[in-house]
Amino acid sequence: MSTPRQDLLRLLAHQSFRLGEFKLSSGGTSDYYIDCRTTTLDAKGARLTGEVFLEEIRKRGWNAQAIGGLTMGADPIVVAVSVVSGELNGFLVRKAEKQHGTGQRIEGFRGKGTRAVIVDDVCTTGASTVQAIEAAREFGFVVVGAMCLVEREEAHGRPNVEKAAEPAPFVSIFTASDVRAEHVLRVSEAGKK
Repeated sequence: MSTPRQDLLRLLAHQSFRLGEFKLSSGGTSDYYIDCRTTTLDAKGARLTGEVFLEEIRKRGWNAQAIGGLTMGADPIVVAVSVVSGELNGFLVRKAEKQHGTGQRIEGFRGKGTRAVIVDDVCTTGASTVQAIEAAREFGFVVVGAMCLVEREEAHGRPNVEKAAEPAPFVSIFTASDVRAEHVLRVSEAGKK
């Protein structure tokens, strides 16, 4: 019987990973693309994402009360973990303060002094995770950890996030190498049938 983590990896490899030539938001190019939202917004994928992130948060003993991240990639992860946990409150960080209404940058749960985990779907340069960490701290959250679903293993991504998150640790659930290997395995198995 497989674990939620193994099932999530299989789903990412099948639904979210593509080989080809792609331009990245960082400006670079890559021979693969990972669109985690096709997994994190899938009914089964959302449940698995919530379970795997929650298990990792508990395993690390972070004792978080909230989970959040920069909107758009973090949104489905925040909701999935909040729902699966039944106890972690979710918040989303806007890229900039709203120019209307109350002008908030943090949406959802807003508990100053609350222990929070910052999440993102993919970490390439780490810029969106860093932005979310900075905004959460500026608001008054105590960042106890940062997590991404897939780390692209780019030269500056992990160091950028680790520096911003310090003293909180940065954890990736999977690396791009993990997802690629699973994708290649699945394609190979399908070709043998």
